[in-house]
Amino acid sequence: MSFLKEYDSEIFDLCELELERQTDHLEMIASENFTLPAVMEAMGSVFTNKYAEGYPAKRYYGGCEYADKVEQLAIDRACKLFSCKFANVQPHSGSQANGAVYAGLIKAGDKILGMDLSHGGHLTHGSKPSFSGKNYSPFYYGVELDGRINYQRVMDIAKIVQPKIIVCGASAYAREIDFKKFREIADEVGAILFADIAHIAGLVAAGEHPSPFPYADVVTTTTHKTLAGPRGGMIMTNDEDIAKKMNSAIFPALQGGPLVHVIAAKAVGFKYNLSPEWKDYAKQVKANAKILGEVLIKRGYDVVSGGTDNHLILVSFVGSDISGKEADAALGNAGITINKNTVPGETRSPFVTSGIRVGSPALTSRGMKEKEFKLIANKMADVLDDINNTKLQAEIKEELKILAQNFIIYNQSTY
Repeated sequence: MSFLKEYDSEIFDLCELELERQTDHLEMIASENFTLPAVMEAMGSVFTNKYAEGYPAKRYYGGCEYADKVEQLAIDRACKLFSCKFANVQPHSGSQANGAVYAGLIKAGDKILGMDLSHGGHLTHGSKPSFSGKNYSPFYYGVELDGRINYQRVMDIAKIVQPKIIVCGASAYAREIDFKKFREIADEVGAILFADIAHIAGLVAAGEHPSPFPYADVVTTTTHKTLAGPRGGMIMTNDEDIAKKMNSAIFPALQGGPLVHVIAAKAVGFKYNLSPEWKDYAKQVKANAKILGEVLIKRGYDVVSGGTDNHLILVSFVGSDISGKEADAALGNAGITINKNTVPGETRSPFVTSGIRVGSPALTSRGMKEKEFKLIANKMADVLDDINNTKLQAEIKEELKILAQNFIIYNQSTY
């Protein structure tokens, strides 16, 4: 940081303020995590200077001998981590990876069947504002009022729609995804099965959630979120023909030069994911999310589906005067960072919502366990019980700040 401080003190100061915010607040957005210092070091490495259009041993630039080794190492580690044959580690984001799947496997206007955004899906699963909803013909399945996917209903919808691709995976679904059942649905209608495991990839890697392989034809993920690596995306498959199509879809169709420094960081992250301690981390992520849900239920709050099988919970305020937007703001004032979210039976707009999404990965990375999550859950309930009490919010913020500072983010023993 000393070079940055000397050269651009304005940006340096903002970095310091952001570190302070991350340290003093409790980051509980389900899609956020804290990565290793070694990952950040790789992202700031000399590979940021290198153009490497193409793929290992098939570049359009010279001087790629070490970039080739970096990318191949990332590919090999990814394939080992997820027990697959092919991996493309070049996507700049999960959305870019998803775009490549559509671009490589179907044509504009083809039908896709994905989870409704308001039920826990993702923008790139066919949502109207997204390229996936604009360039293709989207249809949706959702969850029942109990917050769970009804696979027979998905089958019924698929038979009517006859999609080219079925997307399984979610950004706000607290229960296990049954990839085998999705395979059966895809086979019934002759569709490609595309699994987006961005949210659960870290749990899949640790054996704490069923794997989409061998059921899915193609799988995408982000490399941050529960994988705790750098921000980026990845595509995986066991099908050589699909792998070739994915490579072409990423480059030259959708992206230019790969971010070799980020690919290096992905490789570092995968090394962490392959370590024995990763399984312990993933187990703790689930345990922490579970206790979070249990406490909030005990305090009288409606946790969608009655709990969680993964890293997040959804809290529904349907039928109450509290909105997701108000809860988000009140908890933020108390030092707890979450996000408003739509929930089953939603009655408000996506800008207001009737729920919140809360995740455990980031605080678990800081070393917090059930004891801390029980305390945090009760403090959340205290805020929600008296949502307009700004004095209480300020008091809780100071109390939780002390807790947060006892779990330093970048202490290596935390990982």
